[in-house]
Amino acid sequence: MIVGIGVDVVDLVRFERAASRTPRLLPRLFSAGELETPQRTLSLRSLAGRFAAKEAFIKAIGHSDGVQWHDMRVVSDDHGNPSFELHGAAAAIASQRGIGSIHLTMSHDAGIAIAWVVAES
Repeated sequence: MIVGIGVDVVDLVRFERAASRTPRLLPRLFSAGELETPQRTLSLRSLAGRFAAKEAFIKAIGHSDGVQWHDMRVVSDDHGNPSFELHGAAAAIASQRGIGSIHLTMSHDAGIAIAWVVAES
């Protein structure tokens, strides 16, 4: 059963400008493992998609009380399929809401990054 859905869009130019103006922004939003994978350093476009994913996740679970950015890591499997690793308050809220599966898709094109999240029990 679907517990919640979330969608978010990020303006790529605005995200890139914020990242260049505020050097500590990216480490605040993303763990070291999110900024660099064993295969490559992620582009700002990819990071914007991951930021949209985190925002969409918050919408899907219903609230963000106590959730820190590093509590919800966006990871990819060997085929590049994205998913979440949850820790701390994000994991606790998901458990309290009976969420057993989280589905994530992301894309970027035409100046925006977008992410959809579906949370299932």
